[in-house]
Amino acid sequence: MMEKDNIRFSGSFLAGRHYRTGEPIALDIAGGIIVGCRSFAAADGAGKYGEETLPWIAPGLVDLQINGYAGMDLNVPDLSEEEVLALCDRLWAEGVTTFYPTIITGADESIQRGLEAIDRACRRLEREGRDTGMMHNIAGIHLEGPFISREDGPRGAHDRIFVRAPDCDSLEEWQQAAGGRIRILTLSPEWPESEAFIIRCADNGIVPAIGHTAATAGQIGLAAAAGARLSTHLGNGAHPVLPRHPHYIWDQLAEERLWASVIADGFHLPDAFLKVAHKVKGERLILVSDAVSLAGMPPGVYETPVGGNVTLTEQGRLHLTGQPALLAGSALPLAAGIGHMWSAGICSLGEAWDMASVRPSRLMNLPTSAGLTPGAPADIAIFALEQGKIRILETYKQGRLMYRHPDAG
Repeated sequence: MMEKDNIRFSGSFLAGRHYRTGEPIALDIAGGIIVGCRSFAAADGAGKYGEETLPWIAPGLVDLQINGYAGMDLNVPDLSEEEVLALCDRLWAEGVTTFYPTIITGADESIQRGLEAIDRACRRLEREGRDTGMMHNIAGIHLEGPFISREDGPRGAHDRIFVRAPDCDSLEEWQQAAGGRIRILTLSPEWPESEAFIIRCADNGIVPAIGHTAATAGQIGLAAAAGARLSTHLGNGAHPVLPRHPHYIWDQLAEERLWASVIADGFHLPDAFLKVAHKVKGERLILVSDAVSLAGMPPGVYETPVGGNVTLTEQGRLHLTGQPALLAGSALPLAAGIGHMWSAGICSLGEAWDMASVRPSRLMNLPTSAGLTPGAPADIAIFALEQGKIRILETYKQGRLMYRHPDAG
């Protein structure tokens, strides 16, 4: 992590091309807050940067679903506090200023240990923050399972042995282990207990999400009425073949009370689906990485505890070795999804960035939903565009520089 008050160009403002308009702007920052947004000219003190060479400036990225990164796996049975801290530190380089570490279906004790490790890491970061002003980027925990579908296809890679019906007592125990940090819970509403469970979650500040489901239209409607607000990685975690209609993907697209998250890495979903989701969900479409531990690793063949022998290509596609048609998880950062949505012509760069920053913030009721407007936290990503891809140059959390790329100058 970088030293405090290393604000680009002057110590009091950050400059760049606005991610939505392309116009040169300067963000005035005080006390970790954006206090002003004004037009910017080279004469204002950009040093070697003229208006034409300014990098882009945007709100920091918010990832609602991340299982690991760069060899760090949040779902190992012996997850340590140090591994969680290392993951937090590594994600600054991807422009992620807020994320929700994701614990998936497993044995009760494994889930509990994972939640406890994340809680310990958060409490340590909070202590250090009070003493040194250090920042951290965990806003809460996403519990994905174990209350999902038992069926092959919708269940995905989740172990069927540990899948079970929603249980409020277990949730209460896990929330205690997590220090109250569980903020998103993905389940399938096909269980008879789902409706009461969703109400319980919503009443206790947890966003209920539908995912890994084979639910009927009626069950999805009841879940939304009970308080479900999100479809988790819609279009994935599904049967390989579905009836023409009806089916649970159409039903979730049509349910106006549900937001939808999608993995837009170019591998998990075809562009046609992303276009439809964009048109139907509008402001309620968000991007997630759903990254696994091999994300950010060099290309090669790896042995994993869940997928077995897997291959990571140079393009970032992770598949079962010898079976390239079968994906083995998501291996690209959130910014790659933004780049794909934009370069594929599905939406503008600015809208794609919003899908991964202000929109998830709005869903989770975070102050970063204000984006780059005065009064918002100075959670900011500085980036370059290179052949349709995004390269993060700097990341700031509440005005503090947390990452600088060696080529950032």
